[in-house]
Amino acid sequence: MKLIKVAAGVLNQTPLDWERNKQHIIDAIGEARKQNISLLCLPELCITGYGCEDAFYSHGTFDMSLRVLQEVVKHTENIIVSVGLPIKYLNRIYNAACLIANKQILGFSAKRYLAGDGIHYEPRWFNPWPQGVQGEITVGEKNYPVGDVYYDCGGIKIGFEICEDAWVASRPGRDLYRHGVDIILNPSASHFAFGKMEIRRRFVLEGSRAFGVGYIYANLLGNEAGRAVYDGSTLIASGGKMLTYGKRFSYRDYDLIAAVLDVDLNRLSQAQTKAQFTSATGSQIAGETDGVVYQDFKFPFIKPEPATLAQEAWEVSSYLKEEEFARAVSLALFDYMRKSRSRGFVISLSGGADSSAVSALCYLSIHFALESIGLDAFKQKLDYIPGIKDCQTISDIAGKLITCIYQSTVNSSDDTRDSAEILAKDLHVTYFEISIDALVKQYVGLIENGIGRNLSWQTDDIALQNIQARVRSPSVWMLANLNNALLLSTSNRSEAAVGYATMDGDTSGSISPIAGIDKAFLRKWLVWLEKEGLAGTLKIKGLQKVNSLQPSAELRPLEMTQTDEADLMPYEVLDAIEKCAIRDKQTPKEVLLIMQARFGQIYTNDQLHLYVERFFRLWCRNQWKRERYAPSFHLDDENLDPKTWCRFPILSGGFEQELQEMRQLK
Repeated sequence: MKLIKVAAGVLNQTPLDWERNKQHIIDAIGEARKQNISLLCLPELCITGYGCEDAFYSHGTFDMSLRVLQEVVKHTENIIVSVGLPIKYLNRIYNAACLIANKQILGFSAKRYLAGDGIHYEPRWFNPWPQGVQGEITVGEKNYPVGDVYYDCGGIKIGFEICEDAWVASRPGRDLYRHGVDIILNPSASHFAFGKMEIRRRFVLEGSRAFGVGYIYANLLGNEAGRAVYDGSTLIASGGKMLTYGKRFSYRDYDLIAAVLDVDLNRLSQAQTKAQFTSATGSQIAGETDGVVYQDFKFPFIKPEPATLAQEAWEVSSYLKEEEFARAVSLALFDYMRKSRSRGFVISLSGGADSSAVSALCYLSIHFALESIGLDAFKQKLDYIPGIKDCQTISDIAGKLITCIYQSTVNSSDDTRDSAEILAKDLHVTYFEISIDALVKQYVGLIENGIGRNLSWQTDDIALQNIQARVRSPSVWMLANLNNALLLSTSNRSEAAVGYATMDGDTSGSISPIAGIDKAFLRKWLVWLEKEGLAGTLKIKGLQKVNSLQPSAELRPLEMTQTDEADLMPYEVLDAIEKCAIRDKQTPKEVLLIMQARFGQIYTNDQLHLYVERFFRLWCRNQWKRERYAPSFHLDDENLDPKTWCRFPILSGGFEQELQEMRQLK
């Protein structure tokens, strides 16, 4: 029986933050050595950070990567460690994992399959490494193998599938199986999306079963570069059985999970398996020296250890999407704040669903951080903020870090004012109320004098609405500047799709935390947070008032009873149309047929025609707004962010021909 203690490590890295990234790696290695771990897998591109963008082209990035690598090597006595970094070979750039054993670089395994869909742009910077090819690169004064290589360390064979490699049908594990590899390492930078964890579990389990190996998966953690969120998932499987997995959405700088692999048991599985995975050349049996790097390594004697598979309660909740949304966006906000050296958050709290959700998420970021790392570590992470060391409770911290302001006009209702105040008190945030009526009247009067006529709701509806939203912007920006804090925009994805937002008004902000989520889900989430709560325990009762209100911009006179859905369409219909039209790329006629099938018992045919046509017209007319939105967090495959996911021309024909064909269905 050959037992090896292995570990997967997560790291909260920042692009090009060389010293801090290096320290996290060294600290993780130190922790692994304390736990008598022999093999540690760390995430993809963990030396540079994954989100370096065009900085990957800079020769300075490669020089610093190799300098950090050589510093890390000094800390690997009696342990095998994989670290990710970009490399250059023949003037081309590759995404690679370096395997180090006992203070020696063994080689660099390069990624074969590059992620180039959706949020990923790897083919912009990297080249895919060709199957079966090996070369050499120089580090310091020595040459090391690079490319499609695997390793024999003390008789234990180790190979790599780097992130996307495991998501494709022709995954490198097939070739590693042919070589009789014992352990596959998967260093990843796999962004968070709803439900994605289950896909990772499946390919880790299936890879370990089909290839008869121990499989170690290690992902990045936190908000690394601004938009993408990494959940810090770690998985270790062996022979088709999950041995352990780690906690997600931690606020730690690094974390490890460990397990004991029975190498001989997996070898028995390989011996009993008759499947033949052929290579691209058609060969079934690999040569003993085909791309293998040999290295002496003495694995210590390990006693069997029971596997620990206990999951946190929320991971098996029937409200998994609600839980993931709360935890992903809260972690993203916390990391964005501290990595930008901001001193908190400022929100224009209208008393409506969107701003209430943003305020609640800011509070949850504090709660989760304290729960994850404790008060002392929390204050240490934010020690650049004056006065944070004096905070002793979550209420103290919320008052210090979160500032909300309710800015009323004559069109604001008592309901929204009460809603804002009740929530602010429940969250213990710093809260202000001001009236902007005088400023609105002043602007309206200036324009009326300039154009020589009075403005009215009958002739100037949009202008009179927008000036109220825009007048709110300077005061909330002023608060953010005074606090050196992040101003948070409160627009959601449904509004972004149809441009239902005032540019330089409610879109003002440094980050737009809910622009990646639809309004229908957001409203349900707020009710869930009030009544069910996170893990069934943490509830925010201060949301009761906002959950009783119909969403309204409150920019028209109260007697006009303005509501968002009357201005647009029911949110459930809007979100369904958006999914079909934008995510699934259906034509207006196809979208209408789908809406008729789904909502035909609720809305008339004329209403559905109106909603579909309105959506396509507003979508095309408002791409320029989406181009100017503050950065948002990526949460799913319905994202509308034109810089990372959904591109559309600013000027277009507006689907006019397609809409004419749709009208013929009447």
